[in-house]
Amino acid sequence: MKLLATGVNHTTAELSLRERLTFPEAQIPAALQDLRRLPGVVEAALLSTCNRTEIYCLTSDDTPDLTQWLARWHGLDGQRLREALYRHENDAALRHMMRVAGGLDSLVLGEPQILGQMRDAYARAHESGALNGELARTFQQVFSVAKRIRTDTGIGANPVSVAYAAVSFARHIFAELRDSRALLIGAGDMIELVARHLRDQAVGHITIANRTLSRAEALAAEVQGQAVSLEDVPVALEKADIVITCTASPVPVLGKGVVERALKKRRHKPIFMVDIAVPRDIEPEVGKLQDVYLYTVDDLHEAIEENVRQRQEAARQAEAIIDAALDRHERERRELAAVDTLRSYREQVLALGEEELRRSLTQLEGGADPADVLRRFQRTLLNKVLHGPSVQLRRLAADNRGDALRLARELLLRDDEPDSDGTGSA
Repeated sequence: MKLLATGVNHTTAELSLRERLTFPEAQIPAALQDLRRLPGVVEAALLSTCNRTEIYCLTSDDTPDLTQWLARWHGLDGQRLREALYRHENDAALRHMMRVAGGLDSLVLGEPQILGQMRDAYARAHESGALNGELARTFQQVFSVAKRIRTDTGIGANPVSVAYAAVSFARHIFAELRDSRALLIGAGDMIELVARHLRDQAVGHITIANRTLSRAEALAAEVQGQAVSLEDVPVALEKADIVITCTASPVPVLGKGVVERALKKRRHKPIFMVDIAVPRDIEPEVGKLQDVYLYTVDDLHEAIEENVRQRQEAARQAEAIIDAALDRHERERRELAAVDTLRSYREQVLALGEEELRRSLTQLEGGADPADVLRRFQRTLLNKVLHGPSVQLRRLAADNRGDALRLARELLLRDDEPDSDGTGSA
């Protein structure tokens, strides 16, 4: 079996391509079933976030063309996609999964959301019947390492995320957030983080707009804000100095026209906008309007550079944890190579024992002395068990194979006092 990890992220693909490659949650079960039908795919999982789309597969001897599958599923040109995709196999794939889950491969180094997103990807694949064997165990190993990274290093000592970076942008632009009003569109995990960061920065007023009003109301209550429906966004936009959006809408929720009308009502007072959704919530043309400062997730790099620098040492510690985990994994994999040999040897010895046992039972039924029968049983079985190793050891000695003889002694004997070189007495 071969472990594969392939996909695109914020370093290999532009936002426009990542948008095309997203998997809406409702489509994932069907996509997983279609993926499983590829020749060679045994188990599979899909991870789709604003910054990455990745496929994790356990495959047989056949190597599936995952690039072609992605291109076909999303209606993309295969060559363009192939240039942006990365591909990892076996230990490299496992390392990549650990780095992703640990936040080491994220736009914001050490962001915690990705671990939850990977857990969700695992859960969806498990519910769809796309994984329940070796790949499932691989995910559990990945989650265990990610947990160690979170608890044993300072990677999360200073909470940072795309949401935090968006608020940092606003803080750099507005000298005093207490005098600003924020409109947040969406009520998912990312907007929840944005709202908390804005509350911690004492922003003047927070309005939460969402398709499901009850979710907006729950979040607004937490940050002492106001909740409105999406239909009320045009009016709320007229009062907003800061607009941050992150919905799951497949089409933009803010177009050029509605923003233009809001600017007129505001007498062209500037609006700072951050669109952290993929696909985008705000039409790109909005950024061309005078008095609008529009940023996307790809514009957040500068705001997070300082946070990256602060986490470099923790990241090095995390890489060491991953190295140790991979060493353990490789050692366990090598240990498994001995299982077949041990099983065969055990079956061979059991067969010899059964043969001698039947002979001894026959002797006992014939009236032979039990003590004599047991002594013959012991002597004959030992001779048969030791015959093969004895022949091989004499052959090794005749060939002057000292290294093999030392290894044989290590395997066959348990010396109480090993020699200084650790090989035992000769």
